[in-house]
Amino acid sequence: MFPWNPAAGGGRLHINAPNRTPSVPPYNPQNRAVGSSHALERLPSSEWEPKPSTYPAPAAPRTPTTLRARKRQHEDYSTPVVKRYRLDSSSHSLNRSPYIFLPPTNHPQPVVEGSVISGYPHLCFPWYPEVSTVPQGYNNLQTYASDKLSKQMIELFEACKQQTSDLDRKEMCRAQLQKDIQYVYPGARLYLTGSSMNGLGCRSSDADLCLVLKEVKRQDSIHALSLLQGLVKSLSYIGKTQLIRAKVPILRFREKGSELEFDLNINNTVGIRNTFLLRSYAHADVRVRPIILVVKKWARHNQINDASKGTLSSYGLVLMILHYLQTVRTPVLPSLQRDYPGCFDPDMAIDMVPDGSKNIPSYNSRNQSSLGELLLGFLRYYAVHFRWNEQVISVREGKVLPKNNSFEWRNKYVCVEEPFERNNVARAVHEKIKFDAIKAQFVESFQALQSRRDLDSILPVSSIIKAESLGR
Repeated sequence: MFPWNPAAGGGRLHINAPNRTPSVPPYNPQNRAVGSSHALERLPSSEWEPKPSTYPAPAAPRTPTTLRARKRQHEDYSTPVVKRYRLDSSSHSLNRSPYIFLPPTNHPQPVVEGSVISGYPHLCFPWYPEVSTVPQGYNNLQTYASDKLSKQMIELFEACKQQTSDLDRKEMCRAQLQKDIQYVYPGARLYLTGSSMNGLGCRSSDADLCLVLKEVKRQDSIHALSLLQGLVKSLSYIGKTQLIRAKVPILRFREKGSELEFDLNINNTVGIRNTFLLRSYAHADVRVRPIILVVKKWARHNQINDASKGTLSSYGLVLMILHYLQTVRTPVLPSLQRDYPGCFDPDMAIDMVPDGSKNIPSYNSRNQSSLGELLLGFLRYYAVHFRWNEQVISVREGKVLPKNNSFEWRNKYVCVEEPFERNNVARAVHEKIKFDAIKAQFVESFQALQSRRDLDSILPVSSIIKAESLGR
C-alpha cells in the first residue's frame, strides 16, 4: 500500500512540496512502534509484576527519573518515566468479592525488534504478547448461547466484529503517518485509539488517532492541525481532508482508494487512557464485546446513538453497558479502577498507559447469565430501574453516584461520568425531546424483547449483517 521510495532521501518533508514522499521502510506487523499494540483477539497477560525487559539496551541509555509526590498538571507531554506497581492479591479474597481470581499465567515477554520511536530511542515496550491460548477458566462464548436470542447475538457479533486484517490495515496507515509526521515534528507519537484499538469496533468502524506533541498546547491545536492538513494533503496514500473545529478539534481524512476514514486529534490524551481501560473491560469477560456490539447496533438503528444530533455518544453508551454489568445482582464485571488503581493511574506518563493495563490478573465472574439474559436485563435496567433524574453512572466506582447540584450534573438529562476526567460524557443530550426519545426507546425495546425473545423484534439482524459486509 505504501511503497518504500529510497530515492526520497532522509531530509525533512516540506509541506509546500506535494510531490515529495518521505522515505519509509515497508510496514512489518512484527515491528510495532508506540501506539500499535493490537492483539485484540487475545487476552492480556496476567502477570503480577512486570518481568525485566528482554530488549537490547539502547546505545545511549537514559536513567529513569523518579516520580514526584505532587500531582502533575500536564505530565502527558513530558518525557515518560518508569513506574511499576506491585499488586496485592490478598485484598481480593473470595469472601469479599463475587469474582474468582485465577493464578497468574506466565507468558514470556517477546522481543519486538524495531519498536523504537524516531526521536525517542529510549522508548521500547513489551506489548501484549501474542498468546494463542485462553487462560484457564475463561469460558467459550458458546457457553452463554443456549437460547435463540443469544445465538442471534453471536451471529451478529461474528459477522460484524472488527477482523485482524481490518486492524492491520489501520495500523499500517498509522505507522506510515507517524513516520511522515516525524519529518516535521521529530518527537511526535501517534496512537490508534477508540473502538479500533479497544476491541469494541466493527468492520465498518472508522479509526481514531491521537497525536501527542509536547511542544503544542491544547489552545493551539487548531493551528497545529491546519499545518498538519497541509502535510497530509501532500501524502500519496491520503485522500480527502477536512478540518473540523469542534470542542476537540480533529483533522478528518480518508485512505486514498478506500472508504476508511480517520479522525486525528492533538494531545487529547484522555482518549488513550480510556482506550486501554475499555480494552481491559472488553477482555475481562467473553460476553462483554458481543453485548456492546449488539447494543451499539440497536442504538444506531433506533437513532439514539449520535452525539452530534443530541443523543448518546458511542463512548457514553459503552459506559452505560459496563455500568449495568458492574451493578447487576451478581456482577459480570468489577471496577478495574477501584480494584487496580495503580494500573489506571490518571497521572501515569502517557507512554506507560498501554503497559499499565497488562498487570491485571485473570478472573471469572460467578454470573453465568446468557447473552440474551444480559441484553434483556440491560434494557430493563434503563427502562424500569435507573433513576435518570437522581443518579450518575460511574464505571470508575462501579456504582451509581447521587446527582448533586454541581455544574457538571445540574439540569442534565443523562449523567455518565468520564472515568478519568470525571465530566459528563452524555452532555450532548440537552433537549428534553431527545431525552424522552431515548427513554421511550429503552421501554419499547424492553417490552418487545421480553415478549418475543427474538433479536429481530428490536433490530433487523440480516439487513445489518449485509450492510456490514458491504461496508468494507
